[in-house]
Amino acid sequence: MRAFAAVAEHLHFRDAAAAIGTSQPALSGAVSALEDILGVTLLERTTRKVLLSPAGERLAVRAKAVLDEVGALMAEADAVRAPFTGALRLGVIPTVAPYLLPTVLRLVHERYPDLDLQVHEEQTASLLDGLADGRLDLLLLAVPLGMPGVTELPLFDEDFVLVTPLDHRLGGREGIPREALRALHLLLLDEGHCLRDQALDICREAGRADAPVTTTAAGLSTLVQLVAGGLGVTLLPHTAVRVETARSNQLLTGRFAEPAPTRRVALAMRSGAARGSEYEELAAALRDALRPLPVRVVGPQG
Repeated sequence: MRAFAAVAEHLHFRDAAAAIGTSQPALSGAVSALEDILGVTLLERTTRKVLLSPAGERLAVRAKAVLDEVGALMAEADAVRAPFTGALRLGVIPTVAPYLLPTVLRLVHERYPDLDLQVHEEQTASLLDGLADGRLDLLLLAVPLGMPGVTELPLFDEDFVLVTPLDHRLGGREGIPREALRALHLLLLDEGHCLRDQALDICREAGRADAPVTTTAAGLSTLVQLVAGGLGVTLLPHTAVRVETARSNQLLTGRFAEPAPTRRVALAMRSGAARGSEYEELAAALRDALRPLPVRVVGPQG
């Protein structure tokens, strides 16, 4: 069934075999065996490509559902047998990974040494797709997500900080009003980063209707270097400030007046996940471990 599901997804024997770690002959034999068992033809094989038969199209959906349930069954058995063992596939957004992963990895190493933590850094949309299709188990990202079937486990809130060149009039100031954002040349991340959307939301809340984007960057490190070069200013989450501003002596940071613009970071899991109690315990441990960072830890209910 795994062989058939892989062929149905890739429509290519070589790619399907590579996806499940087997040889093409073994894969073909497995699919043929399934066809014999079911008494139907699942694939139409030609010299150029592989096509699903009408029966194959119908049964591919059922096969995936069965495999998902088997995976959930195995995960449940693993969780009951020995919590915090086996693989945990953690997805993390790029604007969180460099600043929180040292704390996460240290916690897992010290408290859960038998846990095989596998980290995947991707943008939010890709992470949510991975969570939905079972490729990922747990996410570490900015919320709220507003996604049905996803349970958020809040960790902390953190302020945004204004990063400016040395000669900027707001550089190093405290109590900057949000309305100051209306007149600033703000540099943002590329499309697809949730931090970009959050920055634009903050601008709108400050009364700025336009999208202040002429220069963008793929990551925060590049963004900060553009600020150091005098191309504009940017917003950084407080956890990123120490790492990113240490790369240049041409930067100053300013703090907003209360209530400062903030973001919330949380773990996210599939609602009803077999290992849900483990993830909740991990979230509680992370809240304690993250307290030394410039954040405001929040409780399980936010």
